[in-house]
Order: sequence, then structure tokens, then C-alpha cells
Amino acid sequence: MRKPTEDVKIFADRRKRVASDLQGSALVVAAHPEHIRNHDVGFPYRQDSNFYYLTGFEEPESILVIRPGMTPETVMFVRQRDKERETWDGFRYGPEGVEQHFKVDKAYPIDEFLVHAPKLLKEVDQVYYRMFKNEHADELMKQCLEKVRLMQGRTGYGLLSIHDADTLLGEYRLVKSEIELNNLREACEISAQAHLAAMRFTRPGVTERQVQGVLSHHFYMKGASREGYNHIVASGNAATTLHYNFNDQKCKDGDLLLIDAGAEYNYFTGDITRTFPVNGKFTEEQARVYQGVLDVQKQIIAYVKPGIVFKELHEMGTSLLTDLMLELGLLSGRKDDIISALQHKKYYPHGIGHWLGMDVHDAGLYFKKGNPRAIEVNMCFTVEPGLYIPADDTSAPQKYRGIGIRIEDNIRVTSQGSENMTTSAPKEIADIEKVVGT
Repeated sequence: MRKPTEDVKIFADRRKRVASDLQGSALVVAAHPEHIRNHDVGFPYRQDSNFYYLTGFEEPESILVIRPGMTPETVMFVRQRDKERETWDGFRYGPEGVEQHFKVDKAYPIDEFLVHAPKLLKEVDQVYYRMFKNEHADELMKQCLEKVRLMQGRTGYGLLSIHDADTLLGEYRLVKSEIELNNLREACEISAQAHLAAMRFTRPGVTERQVQGVLSHHFYMKGASREGYNHIVASGNAATTLHYNFNDQKCKDGDLLLIDAGAEYNYFTGDITRTFPVNGKFTEEQARVYQGVLDVQKQIIAYVKPGIVFKELHEMGTSLLTDLMLELGLLSGRKDDIISALQHKKYYPHGIGHWLGMDVHDAGLYFKKGNPRAIEVNMCFTVEPGLYIPADDTSAPQKYRGIGIRIEDNIRVTSQGSENMTTSAPKEIADIEKVVGT
């Protein structure tokens, strides 16, 4: 039997917390569908973050129903035990095993969803469910809701109103508990140490894919369950492409190498970017651009504290990076006019960061009731300023063309300021030059 990855009490406590705010409603969350490539080989499976957040259960073809204050309150629909399929695909808990090991009130076979779910939802006023995320689950929910409507007879009630479950659950996931922070810190530290290992490995002549192999090797050797997202290992001009992931070029003497990679640990992921010279020594031009981006990042991190709004960090990044573009001669004119005309986006086309947690771009609203939300203690996010100057940009000074730089760290808000969870990955020029190729 495959044991649950974490203490199931963690998930039961989360369900109780969510249920306390859902009186009169029901929450329905579906597992991710199984990833199939062909008849014989499947993609590695990763459970839906919200489903795992509430259950700790990692099998596909599963649905969770929570009905606060009712009996049964927590119900799961899961695959039946199947000796033949388990021989091919691995152990299944089955309904009985789920009741025994995952602290739910009742479990049924997923094939019986349309038998039991309408009876469960008949007693609630509204349902929280995310549509258009799982086609099979959506179809089951549509049929279920129609059955509920028919069960109402001539009462005049139509279909139950549907509200977005992901928006609801994102608010619980946004502020991390101590257990969640420990998982995230571990993911960040594994990620940071892997970046350090990649720096030590890099030298002229290695390929981007070999560097990627060093990252992955370190992730798994240090206990990561998977990569948090597709690696970006971009040398030379490729670093000016934001989502470059061919990772198949040779790293050349004199070029910079940009690595954006993070490990996942217990469903929490790090997200670090470092940029460094392939040969271990920044040129004067590379160092000027790099130090400018680093200074911007450090100023923004120093500004983080409870009560500011995330939008301020975006605006601060835009303002400071535009100053840098003017200083480097990439743009000219009045700064306010440049920003108003969005001219800065030519070299800085993204935002300053994003929420971080179970997903690399984690759940949670940036605005509430139309207003930017204030950040709170134990919210976590990235700070990742960058400057990207394509080699074919004839309007840029020749000496800066082909330079792409991003520096990204993972930040937790504290009562007084912030905690940087990714400091083990060097980013000061002197520290980088000491370790690359050693």
C-alpha cells in the first residue's frame, strides 16, 4: 500500500476551516484527469493543487464533495480497486481504503457519482465548483445539477447557482500556515542549491541541456517530487526570449546563461532565476546591466512589508527599470511619457512577480472588490525584475545587444518586512564569479 505523503490530519483541518465559511453551500473539487500519451505510456501524473490541498489524495478520476454541517459532511468519489489495472498502473485505495486512511466521512466508487451526488447536493442552496478545468468532471456535474433540478419537483427551484471554487480556495491558500511555509522553504532551498550546482558545472562548451540535467539531478537527489515547471536554460541571445525552453544550444565563451528553474516538494514549488557568465567573468557591459537589475531587485525586496499593495511593487519595478533603461541609453525622453506610452515594455515586458505556493503562479486574488489588495504576513511571492535586449535590436547600443538578464527570488512577508527564502543561490557579482565553473 502506498501511504499518504503527509499527515492526513493536515488535510482534515483544512477541510474544517473551509467548511466553517460555507454553511448552506457545498464545495465540489475534481482531481486532475489522468495524462495519457498513448496506449502504453502515460505522462507523469500530478494531482490538482486544490484537490490535494483538501485531501492529500493523489489518484485521478476522483471528486470531493464537502457539505458543511450535514451528514455525511465530507464525501469522496474514487476509483474501485481493480487487481488487473493495479498490476499495470499501481495501487489504488478504493472507497474502503479512502474512508480508512484519509479521514473522510464516506467514499463511493466514481462510477456511482450520478447515483449519490444529486442526493448530496439536493440539500444545499449553492455550489462552489470550477468549470472548464476537467471536461469529464464538468459533464458529470452538469448531469448531476440537472438531476437535482428534477428532484425539486414543482417547487419552482431551477438549477443551483454555481460559484467559482478556485477563487474561493485561492484565498485560503494565499496566506501560508507554518506547515505550508516549511514545505515551501524546503522547495526553495532545494531549488537554490541546484542553481548553485548548475553554476559550478557551467563552463564554455557544455550544453544548456547538460546544465538542465544537473538541475534535475540535484532536485531528485535532495528529495524533490518533481520539477515545479519547465526549465528555462537560455544562453546568449536566447535569454532575451522570456519562455525559451529548447535548452539545446552550446554555452559559449563570453555569453551569459539565464536559468529559471524550481523544484517541487510536497506540492510546493520554488521559482528562482539566476543569470551569470558562462566563463565565470562578467564583461564590463554585462556587469553594468546586471548590477542595475540587481539593484532594482534589492530595492523592491527592501520595500516589502505588510500593508503595501502588490501593485506598488509592480509600479516600483517599472519606474526603477525605466530609470536603468534611460541610464544605459536604451530609451530616451521623459520617464513619465515613456511609461505612459508603455515604451519600457520593449525591454521589460512582464510584471515584477506573482504569488508562489502550490502552483508556481499560485492561487489568490491580486484585487478585491476592484481595489489592489494589501499584502499580509505569510503571503509569499516572487520578485523578478529583468532587462532583455535582443541581438537584432539596432536601436540599442551595440555593446548591450544580446544581453538578457533576470534575477528572481522567493519572498515571504514578515511582520517587519520580508524573508528571502532563496539566498543560497548566489547573485552578487563577486559571489557568482567565485563559483561558476568550479
